Parts: sequence; structure tokens; C-alpha cells
Amino acid sequence: MVRPASGGSTFLHLTLRAGTIMGDPTGRNDEGGEGSGTGDEADLSARLRRLDTRLGDVRSRRDRDVRAGSRAASDMSGLGKALRFSAEFIAGVIAGAGVGWALDQVAGTSPWGMIVGLVLGFCAGMLNIMRAAGELNRKPRSGRSPGDGRGGPDDGAR
Repeated sequence: MVRPASGGSTFLHLTLRAGTIMGDPTGRNDEGGEGSGTGDEADLSARLRRLDTRLGDVRSRRDRDVRAGSRAASDMSGLGKALRFSAEFIAGVIAGAGVGWALDQVAGTSPWGMIVGLVLGFCAGMLNIMRAAGELNRKPRSGRSPGDGRGGPDDGAR
């Protein structure tokens, strides 16, 4: 409804009944004492029970899928980590030895280039293992995101 105000300008005044705001699409809002009674409450209660059972089913399926996936992943995850770490280490040692051998061939410093290369390769292999282990530990262990409400020291909930 549009009404002119005292200053000569018009303001748009919308009158909303509480029923339309609170979710009563009919706008009755208990006017006349009829229309919303135990029938509406019973219908709402039945809908809430159905929703609760459906949510329970979805949660149980999700938990069952997560357990099955984590079991399958944990069976081979140890072996996979061991193979990755060993490959990282061996690659570093072999690369260092190869560079040291090549340096020995070019410079003519027979054992020293290979010795220094092996030591540097060992250090590089250990560094690669630490990087790979840190990378594996940073990944989340489940499908949930880190801030999904489980709680923790950095989630901001106090």
C-alpha cells in the first residue's frame, strides 16, 4: 500500500502478516480459530519422522561406504608407502653416484667424486623421503574437509 507521508513524499508500506513470514502459505495465521490444529501438527510430526528415518538411512550408508573404502585403502597403503619411500631413496643415491662417477671420468679424481656423490645422493634420498612423508601426512584421511564441524584446535569453536 502506498501512502503519502507528511513531507509530501510517498513511502511504500508493506504490511506482512506473521503467517506469511512464519511459513503459513494460506496467510490464515490462526484467524478465526480454525485451520491449524492437531491435524497440521500431526502432519508435521509425520513428515519429521520420515525425514529423520531417511537421514538415518543416508548416514548409515555413508558410514558403511567410508569404512569399506578405508579398509581397502589401508590394506595396500603401507606397501605403497614403503615402495614410494624406497624408490625416492634409491633414486637419490643412484643419481648422486652417477654424477660422482661422471665427475671422476671428466676430472680424473678416481674415487673421490664417487664418494662425494654417494654421500650427497644419500642426503638427497633422505630429503626426498622426508618430503614424501610430509606430503602424505598433509592429505586428509577421509572424504571430509578439515573444517566440517568435528572440532579441533584451529576450527574457531570455543
